[in-house]
Amino acid sequence: MFTGIRAITDSNKQEVLNLKVAAQQRGFIESVSQCLLEAEQDTRYVPLALYKENEIIGFSMYGKFDEQIWLDRFLVDERFQQQGLGRYFFRVLVDYLTELYPKKPIYLSVFEQNKVAIRLYQKLGFGFTEEVDENGEKIMIYPH
Repeated sequence: MFTGIRAITDSNKQEVLNLKVAAQQRGFIESVSQCLLEAEQDTRYVPLALYKENEIIGFSMYGKFDEQIWLDRFLVDERFQQQGLGRYFFRVLVDYLTELYPKKPIYLSVFEQNKVAIRLYQKLGFGFTEEVDENGEKIMIYPH
């Protein structure tokens, strides 16, 4: 059984593109196709597929901008929500980024209305800064 993160390649790209969030979450995150297009245009972004065993269940994208590491996108497909997978994979991603970039804080941004995501991020050690990004999202930091 393999559970973890993998690169997005030609062999899994279509499955990744088929991922969808629940209807009430759609205003909080860009579509996977939009994210992949951004990653093609800006190579500082690294898109990742999230796997439970050999099934793609989610997507994430991080970026390294100068000395800042951003966990920029994170989603679990609506079919796999409410199973604890969001918490599990978010922790896996934070651990992965912490290992790749030791001693560097990890940033993310979140809409204030996305209460479910905020609770998850706070439970896993993220705290709010006093900053807001260009989209009006509040910035959070994981200081490790």
